[in-house]
Formats: sequence, structure tokens, C-alpha cells
Amino acid sequence: MKAICIGFVDGNYHFKFDGESPEVGHKYQLESLHDGTLAQNKLFHSLVMVYYNSGQHNDDKIDYTTFRDRIKKNLGAGFESFIYAEIIDNKPVIKHAKKKEDIPEAIRKDPQKRDMILGKLKPWSEYSKAQRANTIQNLINEMLQVGINNKKFEQILSGIDF
Repeated sequence: MKAICIGFVDGNYHFKFDGESPEVGHKYQLESLHDGTLAQNKLFHSLVMVYYNSGQHNDDKIDYTTFRDRIKKNLGAGFESFIYAEIIDNKPVIKHAKKKEDIPEAIRKDPQKRDMILGKLKPWSEYSKAQRANTIQNLINEMLQVGINNKKFEQILSGIDF
């Protein structure tokens, strides 16, 4: 069920419902459809867990959290900012950059200096609804491409409302 808030009168919010209406006596959780939803959150983490447990990935010796972060890096919104070290007057100086392109090219291109760059992943909680949807679609596409075909994955896919 979807609802739109149409006003606030005399201390009460008024909603117009699209389709079925809420039942008296039941509790509902209200969340904005403009932001990432709880359903997207559950779907993403369920898919990552199925992918991780399948063993059909190249990351054999990492834990779930590291695997999930690699998914966010490679299939999701990626990094929100960077921290790097630059040598100035023979002393390392920590610098910040919003985009990777803001890091001096001499550091980005040098194989030894690249190790002095640390990317900060965008937290899943800060993804927009569209970013979450794109990441989930990218994840599903990759899972299909690598051949994941188990009952849990099929159950998840059958429950998705595209």
C-alpha cells in the first residue's frame, strides 16, 4: 500500500491511499519513498549473503563484510571521498580529496605511491533510492552472469517487484 500525505489540519496528518487501505488496529511503519527503503536494504543484504555463501566469486579468503564492501565499491556508488599522503619538504602530509581526480596525478599513477591513497566508501544508509536500485540491479546481473542458481536466489528473485 502507498500513501501520500495531503495535509496537516488540527494537529492531524491526512493521507490519501493508493489501492488498499490500512486496517484499524494494525501498526504500520511509515517511510519515505524518496529515500532508500527498508525493503531495498533487506534485499541488498540478502543478495550479498547468497552471493558470498555461493562461493562463486574470486574472493575466497575474505569475510562477509569485506565482500559486501567490494560489492559496494565495484557495483555500487563507490567511494564518497579519499584520504592520501603527499610528501612535502620530506614530511608526509595527510590530505583529503572529494574525487579521485583531485589527487595529484603523480600519486595516482605511481604504483608505489598509490598505496598512500585510501578511499572512503559511501555508506549504504546514505545511498539514494535510485543508487540502491542501480546497485541491486548490478548485483543481480553479476550473480546471473557468474551462474548462481540456487533455491534461495530464486526465492529472492521471485519476490522482487520490478
